[in-house]
Amino acid sequence: MALMVHLKKVAHLRGKGDRIAKVTFRGLPFYSRVAENCEDIASFNEVFRWPIASRLDGNEMLEIQVYNYSKVFSNRLVGTFSMVLQKVAEEGHLELTDTLIDDNNTSIKTSVTIEIRYQPMDGTVGVWSDGEFLDVPDDRDGFFAFETDSLLSGQSHGSGTSPGRSLQGSIPTFRKAGKGVFSAMKLSKIKSSKDDHKKGDEPAVLDMEDLDRKAMHIAGTLDPDTISLASVTAVTTNVSNKRSKPDIKMEPSSGRPVDYQISITIIEARQLIGLNMDPVVCVEIGDDRKYTSMKESTNCPYYNEYFVFDFHVPPDVMFDKIIKLSVIHSKNLLRSGTLVGTFKMDVGTVYSQPEHQFYHKWAILSDPDDITAGCKGYVKCDIAVVGKGDNIKTPHKANETDEDEIEGNLLLPEGIPAERQWARFYVKIYRAEGLPKMNTSIMANVKKAFIGENRDLVDPYVQVQFAGQKGKTSVQKSSYEPIWNEQVVFTELFPPLCKRMKVQIRDSDKVNDVAIGTHFVDLRKISNDGDKGFLPIFGPAWVNMYGSTRQYTLMDEHQDLNDGLGEGVSFRARLLLSIAVEILDTTSPEIISSTEVQMESVSNISESATGKVEEFFLFGSFLEATMIDRKIGDKPITFEITIGNYGNQIDGVSRTASSKKKKKDGENEEEENELIQNSSEDEADEEGDLVSVSSTPLMKPVITDRNYFHLPYFEKKPCVYIKSWWQDQRRRLYNSNMMDKIADKLEEGVNDVQEIIKTEKAFPERRLRGVLEELSVGCSRFVTLANKDVNQAGRTKLDRERLKSCMREMDSMGQQAKQIRTQVKKNTVRDKLKLVQNFLQRLRFLADEPQHSIPDVFIWMMSNNKRIAYARVPSKDILFSIVDEETGKDCGKVKAVFLKLPGKKGFGPAGWTVQAKLELYLWLGLNKQRKDFLSGLPNGFEEIKAAKTGPGLQSVPPVSLVYNMKQVFQLRAHMYQARSLFAADSSGLSDPFARVFFSSHSQVTEVLSETLCPTWDQLLVFDNVELFGEASELRDDPPIIVVEIYDQDTVGKAEFIGRTFAKPTIKMCDEHYGPPRFPPQLEYYQIYRGNCTAGELLAAFELLQIGQGGRAELPPLEGPTDSERGPILPVPLGIRPVLSRYRIEVLFWGLRDLKRVNLAQVDRPRVDIECAGKGVQSALIQNYKKNPNFSTLVKWFEVDLPENELLHPPLNIRVVDCRAFGRYILVGSHAVSSLRRFIYSAPDKTSNNWATAGAYSPLNESDKEKKKKKKKKKGGVEEEEETDESVLDWWSKYFASIETLKEVCFYCSCLVYSVSCFTLTLQKLGQLFFSLYFPDPQGSGGSSSRGRGEGGPGDNWLHTFNLYRGKAGDDDEHALDDDRIVGRFKGSLCMYKLPLSEEITREAGFDPNMGMFQSIPHNDPINVLVRVYVVRATDLHPADINGKADPYVVIKLGKSEVKDKENYISKQLNPVFGKSFDIEATFPMESMLTVSVYDWDLVGTDDLIGETKIDLENRFYSKYRATCGISSNYSLHGYNVWRDPLKPTQILTKLCKDGKIDGPHYGPGGKVKVANRIFQGPTDIEDENGLKKQTEEHLALTVLNHWEEIPRVGCKLVPEHVETRPLLNPDKPGIEQGRIEMWVDMFPMDMPAPGPAIDISPRKPKRYELRVIIWNTDEVILEDDDYFTGEKSSDIFVRGWLKGQQEDKQDTDVHYHSLTGEGNFNWRFVYPFDYLMAEEKIVISKKESMFSWDETEYKIPPRLTLQVWDADHFSADDFLGAIELDLNRFPRGAKTAKQCSLDMIRNEQELPTISIFKQKRVKGWWPFVARDENDEMELTGKVEAELHLVTAEEAEKSPVGLGRNEPDPLEKPNRPDTSLVWFLSPLKSIRYFIWHNYRWLILKALGLILLLLMLGLFLYSIPGYLVKKMLGA
Repeated sequence: MALMVHLKKVAHLRGKGDRIAKVTFRGLPFYSRVAENCEDIASFNEVFRWPIASRLDGNEMLEIQVYNYSKVFSNRLVGTFSMVLQKVAEEGHLELTDTLIDDNNTSIKTSVTIEIRYQPMDGTVGVWSDGEFLDVPDDRDGFFAFETDSLLSGQSHGSGTSPGRSLQGSIPTFRKAGKGVFSAMKLSKIKSSKDDHKKGDEPAVLDMEDLDRKAMHIAGTLDPDTISLASVTAVTTNVSNKRSKPDIKMEPSSGRPVDYQISITIIEARQLIGLNMDPVVCVEIGDDRKYTSMKESTNCPYYNEYFVFDFHVPPDVMFDKIIKLSVIHSKNLLRSGTLVGTFKMDVGTVYSQPEHQFYHKWAILSDPDDITAGCKGYVKCDIAVVGKGDNIKTPHKANETDEDEIEGNLLLPEGIPAERQWARFYVKIYRAEGLPKMNTSIMANVKKAFIGENRDLVDPYVQVQFAGQKGKTSVQKSSYEPIWNEQVVFTELFPPLCKRMKVQIRDSDKVNDVAIGTHFVDLRKISNDGDKGFLPIFGPAWVNMYGSTRQYTLMDEHQDLNDGLGEGVSFRARLLLSIAVEILDTTSPEIISSTEVQMESVSNISESATGKVEEFFLFGSFLEATMIDRKIGDKPITFEITIGNYGNQIDGVSRTASSKKKKKDGENEEEENELIQNSSEDEADEEGDLVSVSSTPLMKPVITDRNYFHLPYFEKKPCVYIKSWWQDQRRRLYNSNMMDKIADKLEEGVNDVQEIIKTEKAFPERRLRGVLEELSVGCSRFVTLANKDVNQAGRTKLDRERLKSCMREMDSMGQQAKQIRTQVKKNTVRDKLKLVQNFLQRLRFLADEPQHSIPDVFIWMMSNNKRIAYARVPSKDILFSIVDEETGKDCGKVKAVFLKLPGKKGFGPAGWTVQAKLELYLWLGLNKQRKDFLSGLPNGFEEIKAAKTGPGLQSVPPVSLVYNMKQVFQLRAHMYQARSLFAADSSGLSDPFARVFFSSHSQVTEVLSETLCPTWDQLLVFDNVELFGEASELRDDPPIIVVEIYDQDTVGKAEFIGRTFAKPTIKMCDEHYGPPRFPPQLEYYQIYRGNCTAGELLAAFELLQIGQGGRAELPPLEGPTDSERGPILPVPLGIRPVLSRYRIEVLFWGLRDLKRVNLAQVDRPRVDIECAGKGVQSALIQNYKKNPNFSTLVKWFEVDLPENELLHPPLNIRVVDCRAFGRYILVGSHAVSSLRRFIYSAPDKTSNNWATAGAYSPLNESDKEKKKKKKKKKGGVEEEEETDESVLDWWSKYFASIETLKEVCFYCSCLVYSVSCFTLTLQKLGQLFFSLYFPDPQGSGGSSSRGRGEGGPGDNWLHTFNLYRGKAGDDDEHALDDDRIVGRFKGSLCMYKLPLSEEITREAGFDPNMGMFQSIPHNDPINVLVRVYVVRATDLHPADINGKADPYVVIKLGKSEVKDKENYISKQLNPVFGKSFDIEATFPMESMLTVSVYDWDLVGTDDLIGETKIDLENRFYSKYRATCGISSNYSLHGYNVWRDPLKPTQILTKLCKDGKIDGPHYGPGGKVKVANRIFQGPTDIEDENGLKKQTEEHLALTVLNHWEEIPRVGCKLVPEHVETRPLLNPDKPGIEQGRIEMWVDMFPMDMPAPGPAIDISPRKPKRYELRVIIWNTDEVILEDDDYFTGEKSSDIFVRGWLKGQQEDKQDTDVHYHSLTGEGNFNWRFVYPFDYLMAEEKIVISKKESMFSWDETEYKIPPRLTLQVWDADHFSADDFLGAIELDLNRFPRGAKTAKQCSLDMIRNEQELPTISIFKQKRVKGWWPFVARDENDEMELTGKVEAELHLVTAEEAEKSPVGLGRNEPDPLEKPNRPDTSLVWFLSPLKSIRYFIWHNYRWLILKALGLILLLLMLGLFLYSIPGYLVKKMLGA
């Protein structure tokens, strides 16, 4: 296949000059020759040819740009012509003349004439089917000058269903099989970004290469250097029409267990609901649970306890585990306590957070038994999940106050609302089909004998697990097709923090229930949280379950597969289920408040609800079966294909007699639905239906070579076909296929771009633009196609919603792609590439269809009636559709399928060997669409039908195909070399050879011993390779070549190293052997071993057809030129790389840490360096113990290497030990796979001279000084008054830096510079500098890039190469190479092309012996004083049972070891050590410093918690001057004293001398000049006595701090710093065990001695005394009823304590019988405590329990709790209310009781706060609060108190008594006398009690009596009056 463009001429040009044209297609540009001195017509007349691998897409673009050519300046663009190749794709030929467009997208007069030809492989162009061809008006009148959008969106797609918008009303739309047709369209308005044409982007074709370049363009080939290193280049790029891409990674990785560590810190809890509780927090992960200690009587306990859980499980299991935090009230040994509330989240949610952690977040507690209740409190915690190799970064601690704001810091992932609502999750389980036997037939026969009928051997039920809860359906006894119709209802907060729901069919058994199959429902895939999103909804739909094979055995070795671990190897069953979610309204009264799982029954579902059942047809043809593992034995082999249970002959379920098939015209739907169709039973059906043939005939394998068999499928290829019935849900799969295809294309494009960037080829941005163009076209095409509104049966709500959201996503993705495309520039490629990778993830996520329909297809290889190996092909990949985009990627294509062992057998080495390789053709589609099912097969076959088919069955599929066309080829495999192979022998090397497989042939290269980088340079010739099919097809679709690399062992079988695939370039006998395609280029192929890479192979493959003339016509092979190597053909000249002469210089510095070899110590080692057959040996080290450095530093050798840097062979470093009698023993080796970083480039003379004399303004500096002073004075606490200088110490500086660090984090990194001039360059910035400056041998956190001996930029001249020995391990990712390290070689390499230019060697002081390694220090032994400062450790891994550790520091350097065991810190995971250690050492013998933290144990040995290693030698010799950090200011005394024995001036003078630069010259006015730069600074300094004197030190220091600005030699010198290093433990590799903060100073002994070490010992807490006087209370609620009078009163007393010192709680006396809630106390509490100002924490030391050996130190925030109680004589006292004051920030008390209200608590955030440490004395009224039943805060009283803080010294001077005691007693309170017993003065009491309380009652009663009296009198006297009246008396 190729596209040819004939560029004839360009006319109507303006002016006169040289012109050049550039033609671009698929991102690959060709340049024409230069047309010289042409005026208005430039006649080029050139043909450009692009060999293309994939079919030309109608949307692809061709671009022609015409330039005015200039030899000196960059070429100027005249105009551009772009066109869509739609018409070319259809007709194959086109001629046209058209105008160009300029930069502004306006048309210009200049026109171009071209002719385009497209030769596809199968001659499809121009052949029409399905519909008529309409001619479209010609494009002369510019009709089609429209924007790309309208072009793309307006095409009419589909089989005429949607008419589509017609374009600009002028073009008719028309039908064709799924494609719109257009004439050749010119896109005249493509927005070409202007800077495409600016300088620097386009190469001007000029200078010396001009001629070659022209010659090449005419030939149309690529540059000789363009070697593509795509991972499997030849395979990936050539995705062709008839073959699909094989998958190179073999091993299933999902089911394998991995190490995880989950660390949870419970910091505190707040606002817990309940009165006076004793809360405990329980942390539960899966089945492990741990508890915090109990805190007494508080609603806001502070714990700060750290828990670590270690797991060794597969990732799936880990991420489904639920983390549950629960708060329990008053738990003790006897009772379990009552649950306050819980919080649940799965581990996966935490792992998907940035940095895999939540830090200082508040978890909301809710009560699972009462969902109407709302929030039950908050727990503040950190949760981190660490897998192997993850390193956790501790986020910067933001200010405490920010974290205290609970609402803004909830423990919820981004995007989840803070107020989560309760919801019901309904999982409806309808029925299942196709279950396997779960019992032996013996049992069945026994049962049959007893019961008399045959029963199904399985008793299934369904278990659903979600968010830590389980629900089960009922058990359906003995049923292969159980019907449940039940639903499981979960009540959980929504959105849930658990991602997956696990649905499992289980078999109920008396002994133990086992899983039959498991399906996980990912809630993210069945819902959408966007604005137009939808709640989780699923089905009703069938889900397919896969697991172990269906034969029943008592012990199923693959039982894990049924539990959902690993890839299922067989269909198990399918289950009909649906899921719905309903958000609850918790206010409605009839709601059930518990969250228990409920089971309910649901009504049956109609048959058609899941879709109409259709008959599907699956066809497969086996074109080749090779590489069959010989372990299988030579019994005949057959292959079986199954889909569901169809086609399964051994262990598909046999049907009972009752359900024999009685299907007529499909009226009996249930039968039609039946999965269980065993083809052999139903012979040809009544309607002449065809019988399925699901397995190939048995055939004996034939030997290929010592490892593999093959089956002789030569001319005759067996076929299988299966009919099956499924619900027709193809639409789901179609949409998924379309997205998958877009994603595949995108992934390929992204890999290409990465490759271009990696190999530093030109113009990655163009390829990226092309990728984005493809993506946006793909997206718009998806939107058009997916929008076929099909109201087919069984479309669920999820289908509709998913379709909508996919369309939205794809649409927006298409728009974004367009937008990004315009922004892609040379400098933004990398950023944009990241965005595109996000697109890719998004696409893959969308493409995964949650509602399965058709089960996957399994191919099993069977021998001796046993299932041996399998492959699983997703049904969507082979599903047919009439629309091309919707078809599965492997449908109707030949795919290379590798069979693997099932389940756990496939783990590890067994999983890498191929069990068999099939060339397989598969087609799956509706039976009625079956007419095309053979169309994708290679042509040239005859069908052979089954013998006994009846008449009239023309459409019966063939049982085999016979190919009568065969082509004979010769395959030439040019095996050049391999690099970075896997070490397979114990010596750490391999003896590799390669085995090449092609069709049924195989050959091997020779074995090269002891190397990981073999250069075979061997040509393997395969003669007479027969391939079947048409010649033209084979040319475009050759079968793949498999190359396996093995390690030859003297005994036993060769060991597998890895495998790769390749495609050959093919030459047919009528083609010319010459450029552009021949001779083929060498390419790198990535070798895989399982899922990990195992090296790269450099090779080329060509397949040459042998015509009539036999082999004579082939290009000749040069005879065996290598006489020593025997009859081995070398790789011919045209293919092997072009070589040049290089010189490689080696710097030999020394060897370190060599381990014993064969139990003997290494004594006289030497290093051998080898590259491409040449090499050099170091001098012999005479006595390794005495001096491990080499005496001769630099040696060199010359070698011929390829010009192309990418082809450079690796360089091998080997260390051998020279023993007596001339024996040499290999100690270890290291292969430098890429020499590119050692290529010498001459320093650029012009660079680095920016700002030649930038004077630093003094103002700047003084500003910084001021700021510095101010900062210095803030001793970690912002204080209004300036603190006394004497208070400041090193820790003030430390905390100030941390403060600054926080600010930096807030204000972004722009502040880094202004920060680094603080007294201490911040602790973490220090770390930042360190990982920058000195890559330690194990790297920071063991990062592999450095671990492999590749230093960072710091070791610019000294590199450390790890020496390996021993077999490489086979863990998942890279095996732990640390165990294989046997030592390290220090040295460096430098290579350059000869001859070298003169100017370098002529430079002053050039020492020819040192080569390129000038000015390198000597490596003689040197004595050094090493001073190690250990500040503190954080987040240590607990080492004791109590979840704590007793850490102490151990420092080792060489033989000296300092143990600080007696100063261990008890029960502390964040110990502050604050120590410095001095050790004397001699470099190079003692250069590896190990700082370890151990855990002290009373009995037994101490355990290592973690250690960190630092290579001091690298630091010592580093040019960044890491011996002693340079502080940012110079002082002679105080905590900031200058530490270095050399003063800044001396350092500066030395640096200038070493760097051979001019200076320093000190001038007047505080100026200094170094190398033409002028720096300014202060010039006076204070000594201890405060006297000022003149000094130049500040000036020198300013220069040192800006040393990186000095030209040529400048670099950032290491500032004063603290580095934070991870602690690692060899037993738990890769997982951090905590961190240590430290730094190291080194002082050479031949220099003046340094001063004493700085004192960094931890601050001692300061002793304070808090005196609290309780004056009065008021409005305390009344609790008691009086016995006699029933009247309310309270016996009030107040209790108080400081948090953490509950045992020191103090009570006032009782104010009895307060009737108004008023109480008078005048009572004093006194609380002594130790306080750390800097950290704002109280320090408490106490024994944890009576068994504790020693005291433990706790640090907790200072909080005072006051409570008001009601005293009772006989029952327990009643708690009335409390208030907690944080002594650092609490609201100011109210002046009077009236002003004191609840708002003081409620609006705590807004009110101004005070700190007792600043105010010292505060008096006022504060409210007591409690919570009522409805959880509302209520005011339960007020207290008038006075707080007075004094230091311990002041307290001694003016002591006070407790209560009202001496000294300084308080007067007795004036309490009202009613509080005395009431019978002492009865009248008064009566007045007080009765009148006071019942006066209204008494008055009312009196009034009533008077009324009654009146009424009585009235009634009494009325008769008399009446009589009188009547008688008139």
